[in-house]
Amino acid sequence: MVSVLAEEADIDVVGEAGDGEQAVRQAGDLLPDVVLMDVRMPRTSGIDACTGIKNAVPSAKIVMLTISDEEDDLFDALKAGATGYLLKTISVDELPDAVRAVSGGQSFINPSMATKLITEFTTLARQGGGRAEQAAAPRLTDREMEVLRLVARGLSNREIAKQLVISDNTVKNHVRNILEKLQLHSRMEAAIYAIRQNVIQME
Repeated sequence: MVSVLAEEADIDVVGEAGDGEQAVRQAGDLLPDVVLMDVRMPRTSGIDACTGIKNAVPSAKIVMLTISDEEDDLFDALKAGATGYLLKTISVDELPDAVRAVSGGQSFINPSMATKLITEFTTLARQGGGRAEQAAAPRLTDREMEVLRLVARGLSNREIAKQLVISDNTVKNHVRNILEKLQLHSRMEAAIYAIRQNVIQME
């Protein structure tokens, strides 16, 4: 992974750590923009290290890169402040794009895990009071509604751009406008909003 990332002109690998405790210490010293970390690590778990890193470097974006497809690990990682959750089954060639996406403010979650996350939020929303009332989010344009639906389904900016036949930058601008209009802070919050407001229909 280090060699793959080091070959990218816009990515600098500033450090490596052998366990969670060392990761927290190095993050505090190196102030990285993005941290790639496993859920399961010696001495201090990846979840605890994630919390420690966010406390030490709040601006750091943390991506869990792991073999664990357990829902509890995903939820714990997000609660601890992780911005991304990737399974090690992804192609190494996809890693630089994931780092760039997270660095640019996107949440980046492996599609199969994103589906589990959305399903869980849908279940919680229904348990919390049944189906939400229909809300068409009138403050959003038709195009922004299209983008919101695709964001809620876990698509990346690139995938949304391809599906709507628009540029990546246009998608990025739409996402930013959606978050500002709805007073949300992340794509994940936008996905939850879309589910609760029946902007998308889940099986």
